[in-house]
Amino acid sequence: MATKKPLKTAGKKKQPDAVETSASIENQIEKFLKAGGKIEQVSSGVSGQPSMVAPKTTPAPKATTETPASETKPA
Repeated sequence: MATKKPLKTAGKKKQPDAVETSASIENQIEKFLKAGGKIEQVSSGVSGQPSMVAPKTTPAPKATTETPASETKPA
């Protein structure tokens, strides 16, 4: 039997350092603000994703069968 040669694969590209990424974000923010953009602060826990749950509905007030005293006619 013949022996197989190991396959050579290209290695994954190394991710940029966090410092480089942070600097890139800072530059993008600076350009955005200089172009007239505004940054909106969003409260913690708030998501921009639409909710998949139906909104809760409040029950309608129960109808009363009694007539209020102000609407009763004197006998």
